[in-house]
Amino acid sequence: MKYYFAPMEGITGHIYRNAYEKFFHNIDKYFTPFIIPNESKRLNTKELIDVLPENNKGISIVPQILTNDSEGFILTSKKLQELGYSEINLNLGCPSGTVVGKGRGSGFLAKREELDKFLYEIFEKNNIKISIKTRIGKDSRDEFYDLIQIYNKYPLEELIIHPRTQKDFYGNKPDWEVFKDALSLSNNPVCYNGDIFTNDNYTKFTNLFPEVDRIMIGRGILANPGLINEIIGNDMISKEKMKAFHDEILNAYIDLYPEDIGALFKMKELWSYMIYIFSNGKEYLKNIRRGKNIEEYKEGVYSLFSEQEIIKGAGLFKEH
Repeated sequence: MKYYFAPMEGITGHIYRNAYEKFFHNIDKYFTPFIIPNESKRLNTKELIDVLPENNKGISIVPQILTNDSEGFILTSKKLQELGYSEINLNLGCPSGTVVGKGRGSGFLAKREELDKFLYEIFEKNNIKISIKTRIGKDSRDEFYDLIQIYNKYPLEELIIHPRTQKDFYGNKPDWEVFKDALSLSNNPVCYNGDIFTNDNYTKFTNLFPEVDRIMIGRGILANPGLINEIIGNDMISKEKMKAFHDEILNAYIDLYPEDIGALFKMKELWSYMIYIFSNGKEYLKNIRRGKNIEEYKEGVYSLFSEQEIIKGAGLFKEH
């Protein structure tokens, strides 16, 4: 099985990726948070810093682009090619209202003629590998059967499917019936993405779909950084390793931001995921979030690690 790390805007930037790779080293591809081509046709400073090769040493990175403008995609992909990248991922999955309202991400799925034209243009003028991360439709699962006919026209590096519609957002359950159809209908290699939060989730999925050889996980790893090691060897993450991983990320953010508030914002956002694997986590999360400076924040984190345990089998939305 190949394991891919899903992009999470604002969270899985190069600081998180480098820390994760240092401690776990089990990801075949990291996909970056999306890059939006702009009028200047250049990467903005934040985007450039995140994809610079020197900030991603020894890591297999696939930059992701979010756009419905073929010219912007082509120019941005060429700039990424100049940085040494050989694969680009197109985001057709983001369900955010602001993104969808502009006809991007999963909003682009409703405009199938435009999408087909867009794909034709980017494949005609590009010599870089292109993969797609998609939902199964904007409003209805039935849309997927038109979408797969479009995707099948093009030589995708792979088709990463999150089997929900945009309308589902992250509610309901992934539609495994449509995903099963995708496996038989797709001309391109298929990767699964969606709600793999525990080893049990993974086992259930692979028992149903033993032919799948690649899987993308995002929120599940954010909640439990030891998840893939559990899947591979049933080794649960220790508190010591979790704390060292946490400290690596925290110290990098402290170095990056001149004011405490920058690092605090990033770490508190991360804790909204990681707290799920700790006993009595919700109570301690309140204390962590109350921290107004780094010292207060560290006190809250110290209390959690010294007084509570990591629970075997826990994961995002699954508390014990």
